[in-house]
Amino acid sequence: MPNSLELNVSPALLHTFANHPFHVRKDMEMNELVDSIRESGVIVPLIVRTRPEGGYEIISGHRRCEACRELGIEKVPVRVQELTDDEATILMVNSNIQREHVLPSEKAFAYKMRMDALKHQGRVTSAQVGPKLSSEVLAEQVGESRNQIKRYIRLTYLISPILQMVDESRMAFNPAVEISYMTPEHQRWLQAEMELCEATPSLVQSRRLKEMSQSGTLTEHYLHTLLTEQKPNQRQKFFLNQSDVQRFFPPGYTPEQMQNTIFSLLKTWGHAHEHTQSQQELER
Repeated sequence: MPNSLELNVSPALLHTFANHPFHVRKDMEMNELVDSIRESGVIVPLIVRTRPEGGYEIISGHRRCEACRELGIEKVPVRVQELTDDEATILMVNSNIQREHVLPSEKAFAYKMRMDALKHQGRVTSAQVGPKLSSEVLAEQVGESRNQIKRYIRLTYLISPILQMVDESRMAFNPAVEISYMTPEHQRWLQAEMELCEATPSLVQSRRLKEMSQSGTLTEHYLHTLLTEQKPNQRQKFFLNQSDVQRFFPPGYTPEQMQNTIFSLLKTWGHAHEHTQSQQELER
């Protein structure tokens, strides 16, 4: 088979990339993509490779494929390339990492997959290529510092409920990195206490928890005490649970989109409230 071959294939023959870290979300961008394909078709072919068990594995174009399935399109243009696992992984990450909206968890697993692929390629081409060079290459390619890439990859060590809190902006990034060094059991303790206390640890507290978890001195009682202690300059906080407000938004709305919409509505309400107050004062 030639190195690159363009075909039109059924979406039923297209399969998701193994351990694909990027989610296909039913959000505004996806709706716009569906409308674009409805009007103009798929302009850029999907990049795929053949699967030993039959069909094709999508390397680039998961969202386009899903849009075609939603529209009932029977044939999708694809470019078949024969790539190694590492080459396919690097191309898959390159094709998705520049999206406008990429969740922290998506970046975390994408960077880890790409780092591993770079290490594999390094071992093949040079015995001197190691993790340090791999991180330098990745940093140059994605425009992030080596330390920031390492911090993102640390998020892959978080248990799922805590990683979801990071994605939903209910936990700050830097404290989450410190918490990733805690054992999975201690993370489960922490997650339960965070739900109970409706609080998350500060960066300083997270570093303390990391040290105690690694030394084996952490207890559930201490976790509760820490999360209920008054932080410096702490003000009473107001929280809205995503599950409480999601029913008011279209399916697929991201937490960021919901937050932006709520702020916009509150701003409009604030202006209207100020106008009403002004009118009442004039009538007195």
